[in-house]
Amino acid sequence: MKLKTFVFNPIQVNCYLLWDETKEAILIDCGCLFAKEKMQLKQFIEVNGLTIKHYLNTHLHFDHIFGNPFIESTFGVKAKANDADWKWAENISERVARFGLNYTEKISYPEQVLHHGDRIKFGNQTVEVIAVPGHSPGSLAYYIPEQRMVFTGDALFRDSIGRTDFPDSNHQQLIDSIRKNLFTLPNETVVYPGHAEPTDIGYEKEYNCFVR
Repeated sequence: MKLKTFVFNPIQVNCYLLWDETKEAILIDCGCLFAKEKMQLKQFIEVNGLTIKHYLNTHLHFDHIFGNPFIESTFGVKAKANDADWKWAENISERVARFGLNYTEKISYPEQVLHHGDRIKFGNQTVEVIAVPGHSPGSLAYYIPEQRMVFTGDALFRDSIGRTDFPDSNHQQLIDSIRKNLFTLPNETVVYPGHAEPTDIGYEKEYNCFVR
């Protein structure tokens, strides 16, 4: 399996593109906001002959979904996500304006509402959906067991965890989610977060002072 990481928009969101030998691919959290970012992603997909099978959002905070309309219009693929965060997407223009950004596009309601335990297939790969609420009510992680990879959005970072100072965040819920649903994964599982560099489950279990 191959992985390409793009870093998009002023908030530096990690957008992950994964594919295997079948050329079927998934995208996770396409935060591309500017035309240059959109073109970069589009060209990479076209040059490598990839077909976007699924588009997954870890959660619906605006920095992770800026590119949703672009993905839908360009590749004909709507997002899959949990809808507990829908008010963030529904009111995206208002929320973005508070950060001095202008965004006028409309975000579509998730094509498929995902829940803990769901499975998504692309190529010869299977993605398991893991609920990690706390940073947001609908936060999800995407785990590929055979590849020992998990994409955690803003739930778990290297030496840190997601923010819980939003009105609908819950600090203890996030801690419990990480302990129950992420720290039970194999230690060698590589963690690909929504921002910054990767880590692994074993390291975070031993050194992440926010969760120990």
